[in-house]
Amino acid sequence: MKSYTCIVEGKVAGTNFQSWVQDLANQLGLTGWVRNVADQKAEILIQGEIDAYGTFREKLKTEAPVIDMADVSCNVIDYDKVHDNFSIRG
Repeated sequence: MKSYTCIVEGKVAGTNFQSWVQDLANQLGLTGWVRNVADQKAEILIQGEIDAYGTFREKLKTEAPVIDMADVSCNVIDYDKVHDNFSIRG
């Protein structure tokens, strides 16, 4: 299974960003997790089909509830665990 990581830079805390990411991932049949790593940054691990990931990435860049979004970077990664759902990790 393909795994991707995305880093979102902008005001993510206090914006329902994590819930929005979880809802979108669930709608697209993706698994993984999201967590805030700083007030201005979040990390997302996504696993699933490449087409669903592409849709996720586009919506992340254009529709995410992030104030003053500075950057979204996503990359394919080697990841040794397969997730069976999508979770919020604080």
